[in-house]
Amino acid sequence: MEVVPTKTRIAILASPGMGHLIPVLELGRCFAVHHRFLVTIFVVTTDPSTAQSQLPHYSSYQDLLDIVFLPPVDVSDLATGLSILSQLVLLMRRAMPILRTEIAALKPRPSALVVDLFGNEALEIADDFGMLKYVFNTTNAWFLALTLYYPHHDEADKHDHVYLHKPLNIPGCAPLEYEGTLDLNLRPDDRLLHEDYAKMGLDMAKVDGILLNSWEGLEPKTLKALRDPNSMGRFSSVPIHPVGPLVRPVKPVGNSVCQSKVLDWLDLQPAGSVLYVSFGSGGTLPADQLAELAWGLELSQQRFVWVVRPPSEGSAFGSFFRQGKRTEDGTPDYLPDGFLSRTREVGLVVEMWAPQTQVLAHESVGGFLSHCGWNSTLESLVSGVPMICWPLYAEQGMNAAMLSDHLGMAARLREAGPGVVVGREVIEKMIRRVMEKDEEHGKLVKAKVKELKRSAEAALAKGGSSHGSLEQVAKECKTGLTGLKERARGA
Repeated sequence: MEVVPTKTRIAILASPGMGHLIPVLELGRCFAVHHRFLVTIFVVTTDPSTAQSQLPHYSSYQDLLDIVFLPPVDVSDLATGLSILSQLVLLMRRAMPILRTEIAALKPRPSALVVDLFGNEALEIADDFGMLKYVFNTTNAWFLALTLYYPHHDEADKHDHVYLHKPLNIPGCAPLEYEGTLDLNLRPDDRLLHEDYAKMGLDMAKVDGILLNSWEGLEPKTLKALRDPNSMGRFSSVPIHPVGPLVRPVKPVGNSVCQSKVLDWLDLQPAGSVLYVSFGSGGTLPADQLAELAWGLELSQQRFVWVVRPPSEGSAFGSFFRQGKRTEDGTPDYLPDGFLSRTREVGLVVEMWAPQTQVLAHESVGGFLSHCGWNSTLESLVSGVPMICWPLYAEQGMNAAMLSDHLGMAARLREAGPGVVVGREVIEKMIRRVMEKDEEHGKLVKAKVKELKRSAEAALAKGGSSHGSLEQVAKECKTGLTGLKERARGA
């Protein structure tokens, strides 16, 4: 009787938030489609309603992947004032017992466990079950280098960065200027936050490989430093596997009224004429800043699609606005009176959500005003759309610095920052700088983003660098041996 070979199974753990879940799903799809793996994705959530709201995002993956929503984790007793990073670390820690039970029940047992940045607590489970351990860094190589180096960073250098606003040095890489610094450096006295971040770097240095949602042609200098034993390689000899850009495919995800409305409107606009404005699935602005952005869009006289959300509570004026109340022309009351009427011929306001990948891929879209989350950045890049950077939190300041200062594919609102309200005139000027055809800066960023788009396509193509990286990881998962272990065994 012929024995049918057992398929290779891998498990991937996703922490809460669409910014982590989207690339995890795409990574799982690659393993399932290109390597015929059985892929189980464990998703950590905090409440049942969150899991239900995320289900539509998974519909196109459900035939390929085994997606398991772990029972919601109770975080009601967490201390107030904890940073988002520390909250996520504690949340993931509490999910570990049920994750262990779920993995133990899988048949066949996974040969490898892949976790994202906040899933390092699960690496001990992988050790106990004899699984290979990988971390999937869902952002860029520059952030990865900072994370790996942070536990070893010179304290005087840290002090000068935090208190004197000097650049933070990273061996072999571009230094991090203070205007693009991480949230944690804005909370220098939060000991738990800094300890949690340092532990991430130490844990990542002990895995079998680090997958990265970037590619060789995008960050050659940083990747070289990460692999150089005389540079970043002093702190981690873990193999780096750039497998990106992994983004949501540009294809219909349903026939919602919103989707049809947006795409139908874009069909009527000239090529490259529309600015898409969105701050991601979790990004919000204070009410006074929302008003200035609205005026800036109106004054620019450029076509736009704006995905707008009610103001955040951080504004001094936030309590004066009631969500759902509208002015006579239908304008939400957190936008200037009559805004919809005055911009009706050139703009479309969409509340809460729009089909972003389809919008960015549309030929009428010529620019993207964004918070610079890495998913949004990659989606813009693979569509060849230049960006205006308006970072809000996490590593978005680093992303903005990289896109504008290192890559030249974006303009950057340097006036934006915590507690700062960017004025309408500044916003108008920046929009015109990118969108108007006779603006020299706009021409330069458009040319650069087209070049990077071609580079991304080459990396993902058969024989490309990212294609080869994923092939290497798949081989390791099938054999249960990394290149390092094979060499050690041979010795």
